[in-house]
Amino acid sequence: MAWDNIPDWSYDSVRALLEALKSVEPSTYHHCLRVGEYSRKLAESMGLNEYEQKVAEFSGLLHDIGKMGIDRAVLLKPGKLDPQERDIIRNHSILSEQIIKPFSADPFFQQIIPAVRGHHERLDGEGYPDKLIGDEIPLMARIILVVDTYDAMSEDRIYRKGLPDDVIYAELKRCSGSQFDAQLVKIFLSAHRFWKKSEKDEETSNLIIRKIA
Repeated sequence: MAWDNIPDWSYDSVRALLEALKSVEPSTYHHCLRVGEYSRKLAESMGLNEYEQKVAEFSGLLHDIGKMGIDRAVLLKPGKLDPQERDIIRNHSILSEQIIKPFSADPFFQQIIPAVRGHHERLDGEGYPDKLIGDEIPLMARIILVVDTYDAMSEDRIYRKGLPDDVIYAELKRCSGSQFDAQLVKIFLSAHRFWKKSEKDEETSNLIIRKIA
């Protein structure tokens, strides 16, 4: 399919969802903008076509949208989560799927929904929510997992400072083949150093929610 098969209404719909997320949890909103951008760039580095790049981009933008439905006391807890809180957090991928499910009649969103649901699946089957293994995990979900992990580790958190790239790169390599798709990690590590991070997230948002001309 070509990029012009993306419905016009999808841009405004995704922007509206992101604005709703921003009003509830701004840090997750900015994280989603970066993951959307990085997902598109990794898809481009993989040689995927423009339509597939947009699927990756929108999947990244929406992957954590369900976190707006999680109690902020749990979502932003600075200490270790107890088992019940961990289960609540892990439910966010299902919540994200449920939020965008009304769009599922459209072929474009039919590809986004499994990527959003599966972005915490691991190649070794130890992920969630469905314990998928290897190629059972949608490619777009595997893309998101790599860039989502990078962004989560690189950003400052309540309980720690963001980690430098060399430490994150080493962790991605260490978990290749078990948690991450080894080929995607290889491509990410080769390409990432050349990506220019947008200076302002609002500028990033305007670039991301756009039609490819």
